Amino acid sequence: MRRMEPGSELEEDSELDQRQLSLTIACIVQRLRGSQLHSELEREARTSLHKTEVRLESLKEDLKEFLRKSGWEKKLQNAVYRELNVLPELGHACTPAEHMKEGLMYIRRAQINWEKRVLKSLNSMCTEMSIPLAKKRSADEQKELLHKWNEMGTDEPDLSRFRPVYAPKDFLEVLINLRNPNYDGGDPTGLNGSWGLINVPLKVKDLTALRNLYTELGLNYEQLGIDDSMQISPEPFEIEYIRLGQKVLSKKDSAAAQQYVRQGCPTTLRADMWALILNVNNQLADSLYYEQLKSNVIQHDLLVDNLIYKDVKLTASNDDYYFVFEDYLYQVLLCFSRDALVLDHFNYSSASPPKSYIKVAPLCFLYHEPSKLYQVFREMYVRFFFRLHNISSHSSGIVSLCLVFETLVQTYLPQLFYHLREIGAQPLRISFKWMVRAFSGYLATDQLLFLWDRILGYNSLEILAVLAAAVFAYRAENLMEATSLAAAEAILADLSTLQVMPLLQLFLFATSN
Repeated sequence: MRRMEPGSELEEDSELDQRQLSLTIACIVQRLRGSQLHSELEREARTSLHKTEVRLESLKEDLKEFLRKSGWEKKLQNAVYRELNVLPELGHACTPAEHMKEGLMYIRRAQINWEKRVLKSLNSMCTEMSIPLAKKRSADEQKELLHKWNEMGTDEPDLSRFRPVYAPKDFLEVLINLRNPNYDGGDPTGLNGSWGLINVPLKVKDLTALRNLYTELGLNYEQLGIDDSMQISPEPFEIEYIRLGQKVLSKKDSAAAQQYVRQGCPTTLRADMWALILNVNNQLADSLYYEQLKSNVIQHDLLVDNLIYKDVKLTASNDDYYFVFEDYLYQVLLCFSRDALVLDHFNYSSASPPKSYIKVAPLCFLYHEPSKLYQVFREMYVRFFFRLHNISSHSSGIVSLCLVFETLVQTYLPQLFYHLREIGAQPLRISFKWMVRAFSGYLATDQLLFLWDRILGYNSLEILAVLAAAVFAYRAENLMEATSLAAAEAILADLSTLQVMPLLQLFLFATSN
């Protein structure tokens, strides 16, 4: 075994790791100190002092043992695990907050400029329409909204004057124009450069690295989404897998649940399994917090309320899968727009107002109690979905996903990429809307939930880029016959018949290097 010499690189790396660990622990302790869990732990600890098994001479050890046996240790572990999944990588203790959000200055500036553009659009709308960003509702308005809270889908307000703040194509143009001013590709001819639209020097995973990341999706692993849908007796695998899932749920361990869903999650267990992974408990305090948000909606009218109404009316209410959940969508999104806990998250990250209805709707199949539905969506957003509306260098950020997609298609489908480029149908212009919406609204619901199982299981959005590339590979023969962007878009217009897991497996593990 190699010894660490004083002043050696190994010793410096070890000290750096220790400082990083200490900083992470301090940050998590600070975030948990004011939480409901901290108050409950304190109360439980005080109560335990009156128990005979807790002795003064061994107070610390007895207290830890009591908390372990009573299940509080597991709750604390899950809370810490949740924070580890949400917190960004922490730098030096003196690192400015803005640098913690994003380390690369040119990307940070691009996000700031994008946020200014969105805000300017909102302010311009207010000025043109002579309406405020926010106002208090009258007593009659409050009474009316409260009365129709569970039937908001029946309301037909005049929204013709309100326009969307931005469309996915607007956001894509911002990403296309993103450049590192300090980077020179060293290829003045352009012959060796990327054929793609994204031209930023970020390191992203190649196919080999993606195979290593998604090992459990390999052909030698049984999968829900494949093995359970085969004609040849899938029962033994499915029955045993459900039994294992029930055991995971009984242990109440977030990390174990996250590992479990890497091979998919049975429909009957999915709601509880996802809630365990996200550490959503839906206790009385959570329900009261939701009611407080609802009260804020009742009392105050925001400009964004109209944008949410219009977004849902034009899209989800006309969607074959999601129209039945229209009332839920309004309730969740209106409360989300007023949640200060979401604002707290952006002390560490940035994001622009999302078109979030499309990511709430699939969750309505799993959760029918508004408070729990809301909590799960909020956790999914702050852990994953905000990255799809955020200009960052993160490996799960939309910039990196675009790069992964273009690299995969250009490397393994070069003829197709070149053909589409030549007819003015850049692949990213077609696939971007799939990725920015996490494929919600494009795949059949059961297939979308299988996909989201893997997002939760691997704590990464990179699988979205892999699936987008796999769709192009699957439709490659037809796409080679396309002669225009419109023709290519028509070929890829309907993804509702696709089976997600076979596509992912074939692209990841049957594509030759």
